[in-house]
Amino acid sequence: MFPHHREREQPIFSSRAHVFQIDPTTKRNWIPASKHAVTVSFFYDANRNVYRIISVGGTKAIINCTVTPSMTFTKTSQKFGQWADSRANTVYGLGFATEQQLHQFSEKFKEVKDAARLAREKSQDKELANTALTIAAPQDLSDDLQSPPVMCVNGPEDKLFRSQSADITLSSEKERIKKMLSEGSICEMNLEAELFTLQDSNTKLVAALHEANANVEQWKKQLAAYQEETERLRDQVAELEAHGGQGPSDLLKDELTQSLEELEALLKAKDEEIHILQSKKAEYHEMEHERDGAIHRLREMEMRNSDLERRIQNSEQNLNNSLEERDRMDSEIQRAIEILDIKIFDLNDLRQSLVKLIDK
Repeated sequence: MFPHHREREQPIFSSRAHVFQIDPTTKRNWIPASKHAVTVSFFYDANRNVYRIISVGGTKAIINCTVTPSMTFTKTSQKFGQWADSRANTVYGLGFATEQQLHQFSEKFKEVKDAARLAREKSQDKELANTALTIAAPQDLSDDLQSPPVMCVNGPEDKLFRSQSADITLSSEKERIKKMLSEGSICEMNLEAELFTLQDSNTKLVAALHEANANVEQWKKQLAAYQEETERLRDQVAELEAHGGQGPSDLLKDELTQSLEELEALLKAKDEEIHILQSKKAEYHEMEHERDGAIHRLREMEMRNSDLERRIQNSEQNLNNSLEERDRMDSEIQRAIEILDIKIFDLNDLRQSLVKLIDK
C-alpha cells in the first residue's frame, strides 16, 4: 500500500537555460533537448529527503535527475556547464544567457549536493541502528511463515474465483488511478516551476517599478526646474527683443536661444523616459495577471490531485473489503470442509455397522 497523502515537492531554485544531452553514440556531440530556453528547477522532497533537478517542456520531462553526492557540475565555458547522471546513463549540458546565471546554478548545485550527502549519511546511520535492533530481536517466526493447506471444495470454489477476479479488477483500477496521479504530478510540477519563475520576475519588476517611481519623482522636480528656467530665458529673450539692442545683445540672444533649444530637447528626452516607464508599468500589471492565472491553474491542479487521492483511498478501501470478504469466505470453506469430514466419518461408521449387521 502507498500512503494516503503524498507530500508535494517544493521548488527551491529556478533558472532558464538551453538544455542539451550527450550523443549516446559518439559520446562527444551535444543533442539539443529543447528548441528554446526552458526553466530548470531544483526541487526538494521533504517526505523522502531527496533533491531533484527537473525541467519540463510542454508535457514532457526533459530533465528528471536525482542529485547524488557523487555528481559534479563542471563549467566548460563562460556560459555552459555539464554534469553526468549515471542512473539515466547520460550527460546533461546547460547553456545560460549570462555568466552570472551559470555561477548561480553552479553554486546551488554544490549546495544541494552537500545537502544530499548529509541526508545520505543520516539515512545510513539510521539503517545501521535498525539493523542492530533487528539482529538483537528474536527471530522465532517459523509458525507465522507456514503456509495454510490448500483445500478445494466444489461449492465455495466458484465464490473464491469471483473474489479473485474482483481483486484483479480493483488492482487494475488502482494502477490506472496511479497513472492519472503521476500525469497530474507532472503538470503540477510544470505549474509550480512556472509560478516560481513568475514570482521571481514579479519581484524584479516590483523593484524596478519602485526605482522607476523614485526616478520619476526626481525627474518631475527637474522638469519643473527646467520649465522655470525656460520661462525665465524666454522672458529675457523677449526683454532683449523689446529693447532692440544690437551687437553684443544679438550674441546674447543667440546664446539664450541655443540654451532654450537644449532645454527643450532635454525636456523631450525626459518625456520619452517617462513614457517608457509607464509602458513598463503596464507590463508589470500584465505579469501580475499571468501570475494570478498560474495560481488559479495550480489551485485547480491541487483540487484535481485531491480528488484523485480520494479515489485512490476509496479503491484501497474496496480492496481491503474484498480481502476481508475473501478471508471470511476462506473461513466458511474451512468450516464446510470440517463439517464434511465429520459427515464422511459418520457415514463411514454407519457403513461399517451395516456391514457387520449384514454379516450376522
